[in-house]
Amino acid sequence: MMPPANAMTVDVEDWFQVQAYAGAIHRDAWDHLPRRVEENTDRLLALFGQAGVRATFFTLGWVAERHPALVRRIVAGGHELASHGFGHARVDSQDAAAFRQDIGRARRLLEDIGGIAVRGYRAPTFSIGPRTPWAWHVLAEEGHTYSSSVYPVRHDLYGEPDAPRALHRRGGVLWEVPMTTLRLRGRNLPVSGGGWFRLAPYALFRAALRQVNQRGERGLFYTHPWEIDPGQPHVPQAKLSSRLRHRVNLAATEGRLARLLADFAWDRMDRVFPELAPG
Repeated sequence: MMPPANAMTVDVEDWFQVQAYAGAIHRDAWDHLPRRVEENTDRLLALFGQAGVRATFFTLGWVAERHPALVRRIVAGGHELASHGFGHARVDSQDAAAFRQDIGRARRLLEDIGGIAVRGYRAPTFSIGPRTPWAWHVLAEEGHTYSSSVYPVRHDLYGEPDAPRALHRRGGVLWEVPMTTLRLRGRNLPVSGGGWFRLAPYALFRAALRQVNQRGERGLFYTHPWEIDPGQPHVPQAKLSSRLRHRVNLAATEGRLARLLADFAWDRMDRVFPELAPG
């Protein structure tokens, strides 16, 4: 039996918008910092094109507003366009009204620029969970049919370790596609990308994802444009732990990602998980 395809996803945000730097870079400074997101996303688009892979791009409205041509290139490449919200604010830092305004603004902007329907959403820093039970209802009311916002692990910035590990309905209104984990000895081990992918030996990550597929489970991988950019500015005012977390193995990530594209089958979220189709 052929192993299942896995979903390749990108959270389209710039280097200065990450949670690790939230205490060091004020939002008011964003428009005064060098933007590198377009060039880095184009590099990912080229990498996917060489591998014949289509992906889902969870795109910040803030980025789309300033780089509309990039959004059009994502769509023209046959990729799925999805939402990462507008301003990269954690969901659990907002009330329902502010969240509605943020995701509504992002979705309308992305659809206007991309010319296609936007159905998917991913919360910044996986910040949907038990403290935001209203979020799935707001997402559904604002036209989304699925979310990919829950990471069933324990982490200092996010995580819902007791959440279902497979595709499931949340609040009775919306599909949730959680980040991939491998259940081993009563614990969920992260097998989804991000910092874990950069930190772990590639062979170990590949073996874990193969275990997921051998169990008949569909995997989900995520990365960011800034993760293939070792030349991005340093942020000396950030905490040492934040700097280390953000910059670990940036120089190796593009090569690792190329290997990952070759070692597994990949496609867009809405094709790997056909249950997500509206209706």
